Amino acid sequence: ADVAGAEGTPEAAGASAELPAEGSVDAANMEASVEDQGSRLDAEQQSTGFVAIDFVILPEGYGQTKQVDINKTLGQVRGELESELSIPENSLFLMNLSGAVEVRELLPEERTLRDLGLKPGDRGGIELRINYYQEQPAEDYAMPDTLELRVTNAQGQERIVTVHVQRPVSEKPYLGGFRNKQHGTMYHHALTQTAPPAKTEIHKIRFHREAQTYEYRTRSTQCKRDNGTQMPKNGLYIDTATDVELAPRRPYFSSADKAALMLEKCVIIQCHARGMIARRRAGQLHRERTDQMELHAKEAERRQLEADLRHKREVERRMHPKTLEDFRVLYSELEAWRLNEANRIAKSGFDEASRRAAQRELLHKETKLLQTIDRLKLQAHGQNRDAKIKKRLESMAHPKVWAQNDGETTTVHTPYTTRAKELMDLYSGLRLPLLTVDERLDVLLHVKWTVKEFDCNLTREIVDLIDREADMLNRGRPEKSFVGLRRRLANLFLQFIETPEFNPEAMKFQKVPRQLYDQSGTHPLSTVPIRGLGQA
Repeated sequence: ADVAGAEGTPEAAGASAELPAEGSVDAANMEASVEDQGSRLDAEQQSTGFVAIDFVILPEGYGQTKQVDINKTLGQVRGELESELSIPENSLFLMNLSGAVEVRELLPEERTLRDLGLKPGDRGGIELRINYYQEQPAEDYAMPDTLELRVTNAQGQERIVTVHVQRPVSEKPYLGGFRNKQHGTMYHHALTQTAPPAKTEIHKIRFHREAQTYEYRTRSTQCKRDNGTQMPKNGLYIDTATDVELAPRRPYFSSADKAALMLEKCVIIQCHARGMIARRRAGQLHRERTDQMELHAKEAERRQLEADLRHKREVERRMHPKTLEDFRVLYSELEAWRLNEANRIAKSGFDEASRRAAQRELLHKETKLLQTIDRLKLQAHGQNRDAKIKKRLESMAHPKVWAQNDGETTTVHTPYTTRAKELMDLYSGLRLPLLTVDERLDVLLHVKWTVKEFDCNLTREIVDLIDREADMLNRGRPEKSFVGLRRRLANLFLQFIETPEFNPEAMKFQKVPRQLYDQSGTHPLSTVPIRGLGQA
């Protein structure tokens, strides 16, 4: 009955209601702790694990898939890949992450895969780029003694400059350098190849203050009387009866006044500086204009000189033609003049008699011009023949030139070239005009001694002509009577010079083989055979 009564009372009802509420709180706490443990387990599972990464080497396109710990940094991954690929350190770059997470450009080395957003079990791709330099063995290079460089001057003209290479007499010193951290290339400091200037007056005595011995002394000073300033204050009276007020002789100069003065002086200095710069610029422009005008004047003078020389050459080749092209120009101009005159006569409207008279006059002028051209052709033939003979004789008498290993040349006179030089001088003496009788006889005597060393029809004929001219000279005959005789003597002596038996150097200038060239005038007449110089 007590229990029942208790249950019926309100207090009992309240107690009975509180019991189930405490049990529900404990259950909720237990459920929350279980959920926290589950979340912590999930977090631990997400923070540890592996991801599948497809590594692709570009631009080759080689690839490999590896399981990588999600907590590894990209720097550690790069180090493992560099060790596997056997490449230098810091030569591999990780770029462009794709797949579950997209990251462009170069991937940061200090971050992990989890920091980039990857989760365990994800799959992604990373591009690999290898950048390193491997030194190749240098080929042996031998620098030549001279270098030809193409240089463009201020006028835009290109010319070739020859630079002589100076070989080093000692090994260059090592002056240090630096290494490129990206690909490991070593760079050395350069050393100029220019030879240092020679020191002059090495033994001259020089004096310098720092090289002499001198003493340092320190001195300090102290005023004989100390001075000070005292201001009035409470409890201190200062007598001002003898004080004197002094006014400054000039007004106070403030900082603003100083700034204004500095600005004024700066403006003055700036004006002078700008004036100096402007005057320099004006002077430079004036010099450039003067140089340009001088250059234009020289160029115009050069063009005028070339035009004058060209005109003079054209006039010369018409007044004194020498080549086949010169005569072709004369004939073409003569033909053009004839056609122009013929057209003028045909269109002049003359009657029959006047027209025929004009045509006869034109034919007469054309005939005279053709005769003049033929006479010029004969003169040109003689001049060209003399020039050709002179050139051939000079080639025979030219000394031998031998090239040495150091690039220098050596000039050597052989007995054959010396013989050719003597014969060339005798031929030049025979062709000299306006000689006195004694000088001409001296030349003839030297030629006679030279040809009498050989006995044949050619030498006998030369000796006969020399004796005939000497006899005519002794009898005082005029110069006109010697023209044909001297021409024949010069031609025979030229034939003597061009014969290899008498001038061995002439063998190199024979156009026809000696075996096929039979010259009956050089056959010996005595029992002593004719041998060339230097033959046994």
